[in-house]
Amino acid sequence: MAAVARCLRPFASRALSQQLPLAGVRRVSPAAGFPRGSIRSFSQSPLSQLKKYTESHEWIDLADNGTAKIGITEYAAHSLGDVVYVELPSADLEVAAGEPVGAVESVKSASDVLSPVSGTVLQGNAALEDKAKLINESPEGDAWIAEIKVNDPAELDALLDEAAYKESISGEDH
Repeated sequence: MAAVARCLRPFASRALSQQLPLAGVRRVSPAAGFPRGSIRSFSQSPLSQLKKYTESHEWIDLADNGTAKIGITEYAAHSLGDVVYVELPSADLEVAAGEPVGAVESVKSASDVLSPVSGTVLQGNAALEDKAKLINESPEGDAWIAEIKVNDPAELDALLDEAAYKESISGEDH
């Protein structure tokens, strides 16, 4: 049987590679052949990497495990100018929503970084101790200020999504 398959394989490949008229062919979704629920989805859960913003220009990025990273937005980093010092929180600090979790000082001014939600600080971003300018280079990426264990993920519902935040800053001057 294997010998027959080997002999037919070249002919089958040529026949399948030829252009055939598709008028009578019914297109079927690849999922149609699978029983419902057996298709593997690669999307993330709604809480996975949920990023929200505050009107005071902080962002929070919630992970599946209930921890979140907090930082300042690109708009805030641009407004501050060249950052020269970042005050990081100490581990185990309890913060409530709206309380300072750190501070950013630039050549223009200094500004507190407020926690968007309540929780316990797990760590500050040690990379900012040696290179405060990272805030200007990657404010919403590598330059997060603090990682916290979020007390109540439902607090994120009161924050702005990306579209609402961008709309809120569209009227402000750079």
